[in-house]
Amino acid sequence: MSRAMWGLMAGMALGFAAYFGDFWAFLLVLGLGVVGLVVGRLMEGDLEPGDFVRRRDRQERIRDDRRRARGDWRQ
Repeated sequence: MSRAMWGLMAGMALGFAAYFGDFWAFLLVLGLGVVGLVVGRLMEGDLEPGDFVRRRDRQERIRDDRRRARGDWRQ
């Protein structure tokens, strides 16, 4: 299926949830859709779990420690 068809189905699901349910049903369907999107992207290989965390290099941690010691958090 094309992405446009998936978008159409997601929009229809959100529309039905908003019309027949209430705001919380709309949010539930929206949240489940986002979770499904992320899981699908992970399974296809478009995303990797490491994309959700930001690693800091050693120099950046040292700079942060020095700023904390000085009490200066300006960049």
